Amino acid sequence: MSIMFLNLPNTLTLARLVLIPIIVLVFYLPYTWGPFASAIIFALACFTDWLDGYLARRLNQSTPFGAFLDPVADKLIVAVALSMLIELHASILLTIPAMVIIGREIVISALREWMAETGKRASIAVSMIGKIKTFVQMGSITVLLAFDPDHAGAVLGLGLLYCAAVLTLWSMLLYLRAAWPDLTSNRAIGRDTDSPI
Repeated sequence: MSIMFLNLPNTLTLARLVLIPIIVLVFYLPYTWGPFASAIIFALACFTDWLDGYLARRLNQSTPFGAFLDPVADKLIVAVALSMLIELHASILLTIPAMVIIGREIVISALREWMAETGKRASIAVSMIGKIKTFVQMGSITVLLAFDPDHAGAVLGLGLLYCAAVLTLWSMLLYLRAAWPDLTSNRAIGRDTDSPI
């Protein structure tokens, strides 16, 4: 059996998944430095997100396993971090942009799966707006994890989160516009009526 899927880029992606429970554990440690330490670990995980993609291209080690796992790791770490922040802040001001971001990820994941089934996934490839959104989003979460809700730094983080939410909606509209001709096509396709969700 080939172990090509265990190349360096994919190993970094797997490491990002392993860091998720560590971020949660450290965040809830009964020490004042816990949230700041979890923010550092989150930032490290964000760096691996960039690094594994760079190495996959540089070393020509892109694999189907990596293409599947990378977005899964990204969405999981963002959803988990935002869930912790919603609980910590207990404020509608943070909950609204967080839910926009999480909801968008669900919509785009479903759209990409559907487009893949129709053989046109390339038409909704990651855009530059999506990359900027990811950068702002990761920065905002890092700041919000590092500072208490009543700290001045949290205001900056919240502002960045709203910027990320706006970019999230913008990039979602771009994806939907690209897929719209296929979504509104009268061409019959197979449909799974027994969805597990």
